[in-house]
Amino acid sequence: MARFRTLDDLDPKGRRILLRADLNLPVRDGVITDRTRIERLAPTVQELAEKGGRVIVCSHFDRPKGKRVPEMSLKPMQEALAQALGRPVAFVDDCVGPEAEAAAAALKDGEVLLLENTRYHAGEEANDPALAAGLAKLADVYVNDAFSAAHRAHASTEGVAQLLPSYAGRLMQAELEALDAALGNPSRPVVAIVGGAKVSTKLDLLGNMVKRVDVLVIGGAMANTFLGAQGHAMGKSLQEAGMYDTARSILETAKAANCEIILPSDLVVAAAFAANVPTREVGIDAVPAEMMALDVGPDTVAAIEARLRQASTLVWNGPLGAFETPPFDAATVAVAQSVAGLTQSMGLKSIAGGGDTVSALKHAGVEERMTYVSAAGGAFLEWLEGKTLPGVAALETAA
Repeated sequence: MARFRTLDDLDPKGRRILLRADLNLPVRDGVITDRTRIERLAPTVQELAEKGGRVIVCSHFDRPKGKRVPEMSLKPMQEALAQALGRPVAFVDDCVGPEAEAAAAALKDGEVLLLENTRYHAGEEANDPALAAGLAKLADVYVNDAFSAAHRAHASTEGVAQLLPSYAGRLMQAELEALDAALGNPSRPVVAIVGGAKVSTKLDLLGNMVKRVDVLVIGGAMANTFLGAQGHAMGKSLQEAGMYDTARSILETAKAANCEIILPSDLVVAAAFAANVPTREVGIDAVPAEMMALDVGPDTVAAIEARLRQASTLVWNGPLGAFETPPFDAATVAVAQSVAGLTQSMGLKSIAGGGDTVSALKHAGVEERMTYVSAAGGAFLEWLEGKTLPGVAALETAA
């Protein structure tokens, strides 16, 4: 893993610290509906403040596209952050300029300041050097604790890191260490579970995985495309017939790389995609013409579990079926519970991420029993695709 400085390398006392957070939380009718990102950020802020740092928190929120959109203000996050920290949090109505500079200069040791939405400035997403310089003017050092925004080369994630001594916060550190354990320098054998609706949206991911892991499990509706490409009649199942050649090419690449591919051997089918409809378990050569595959069957689950018992590391992105709608959550829940059990009893390193994956693990009640669950979404996916993340590369360059 590339070298990057962490809070272990920083003495924060008396120093102004620009902390890039991700406070892009879900809000409905003015109420925060999920505070996970604040809860994960809090330890870094607490550590810096308790050691005498003067913490200046910046973040984007939604997509105001360089304009002041009142409903996209970070002001509502002030109280939520203060509650998570158990200490007051000040707020300033901009992220750069005289007002922000005065507020940052007035901070005392242990105090916390929240800046307004960085995306109120068009220069944020354009990685404008002037905006990066304005942010750097507020602080003595920079700490990035927003892995979930690290795939964007923005002024607050990449530009400012070039201008100040830069460090990874505890959440960023945990993400990078988990990802290194997953694919950078993993304990083998490595199993990857990749699900989702379309092959076309995960081409880069599948292409990278078959070269990096020992066993690749393909689930979700994308498995229908692979089965169709092998000549199986899939009835009314969701699939991408135009991706058959691509699917076959991925299978050939996997064979050349000695990566075992596990596709469904049986399926759960129904005549309609709706909750609690009548279902049937069928082999992959027996999908009725009027039905659609909406989950993998018990034989497939057993095959996955058998590979997991032999594995040292698991990387998981995407559910095995349409888990949001019971009974098509059965396979995902069963495998999730097996993974959690193996993690606890056998030391399986289980790393998962992606919005649907996190939701599925919460649904299965096992999120807290995994080795690491990333809330990073797009950044997690791009890392699995083998792409360079500008926000991470900036920390590596600065180290």
